[in-house]
Amino acid sequence: MTNDILLSNHGRVAVITLNRPEKLNAWTTPMRNAIIEALDRFDADDEVAAIIMTGAGNRAFSAGQDLSEAHDFDGERAVAWVKEWQRYYAVLRGLKKPLVMALNGTAAGSAFQVALLGDIRIGHPGVRMGQPEINAGIASTTGPWIMNSMLGMSRTIELTLTGRLMDAEECKNIGLIHHVVAEEKVFEKALEIATELANKPPVAMRLDKQRFREMTEAGFQDCIEAGIRIQREAYDSGEPARMMEEFFRKRAK
Repeated sequence: MTNDILLSNHGRVAVITLNRPEKLNAWTTPMRNAIIEALDRFDADDEVAAIIMTGAGNRAFSAGQDLSEAHDFDGERAVAWVKEWQRYYAVLRGLKKPLVMALNGTAAGSAFQVALLGDIRIGHPGVRMGQPEINAGIASTTGPWIMNSMLGMSRTIELTLTGRLMDAEECKNIGLIHHVVAEEKVFEKALEIATELANKPPVAMRLDKQRFREMTEAGFQDCIEAGIRIQREAYDSGEPARMMEEFFRKRAK
């Protein structure tokens, strides 16, 4: 198991901690594969009844995709990349057990999307969430699908095209964060809720989550097909690489 994630158990609650704090817990393909393996393992473990995902450090749950990995993609690699995301999101959507997101800072881009694919989200006043992919020259396909189902088209368009990050208060007001607590209480609150969910009837829990997945499956498949088409064109244009280079230059200053 890679050191990019840490695994632990608190009674019947399993915890996945994203562990690249020096990179704001941004993920690479191997890191996502390790998360998928852990999710599959916990979902099949009869001793686990709920899962928490959180990030190491106090700056970010995750900054999303590590841009240093995506910088050199061409259209063909981008298509394979979309299929990797399809696998990750399908595993998140297919969990039989409740997934609680303990947000310890920024959740941006694909990490914002992953946070929304959890069942319940806990944050603190310093949390920021959003879809800044346009600022890196990355077209958004899965993000708008997830946001539209939760927020409606008007807010989805505004967040996608501006790339702005919302603060915790706004996220709470529009229903994206369910509980806002003091920063040092985030994990404690997440564990409280996960333990409560772990004690619910397991068959009803599994069937409820199955039904949520069924209700959104057509949209999920459509956004993946669109992602393959759109990301191929975007990366073949060279714009993502140019925008990422500009981002790296600004960060270096």
